[in-house]
Amino acid sequence: MNIPDISSLVPHARPMVLLDRVICADEESLSAEVSIRSDSLFCTAEGVGAWVGLEYMAQAVAAYAGYVAHLRGEAVKIGFLLGTRRYDCNRPFFSVGTRLQIHVKRVFQSENGMGSFECRIADGAAQLASVTLTVYQPAADVQFPEETPP
Repeated sequence: MNIPDISSLVPHARPMVLLDRVICADEESLSAEVSIRSDSLFCTAEGVGAWVGLEYMAQAVAAYAGYVAHLRGEAVKIGFLLGTRRYDCNRPFFSVGTRLQIHVKRVFQSENGMGSFECRIADGAAQLASVTLTVYQPAADVQFPEETPP
């Protein structure tokens, strides 16, 4: 399986690409990995706050969308996290030295760009967090207004 570098699948620039790599992907799911290091974005003396897990999972969903676009020969498109359902994490921080696996699976995706994904974060066999994310990916021809300076 030839999977492109994560930074080519997620429409963010470094350092906001928080995941290290895609482990595996198919047309329904994706698994990615991140190692928590002392220089990781959002890291404090305790580690990376569990709230960042939502962004890890959202970026894995973005990588999934980028991977599917790659399979179709299309450009990576912007997407939006609309909401979460029941974010459950069994710790307040992800400790430095931990290697997290982020797993996302498409539950549904409609023609209008709305989608839902079951997501979880694991440390080996132990599940640390789970959530259902609702996302939206607009059609490629949607134009966004330019930001005007204050």
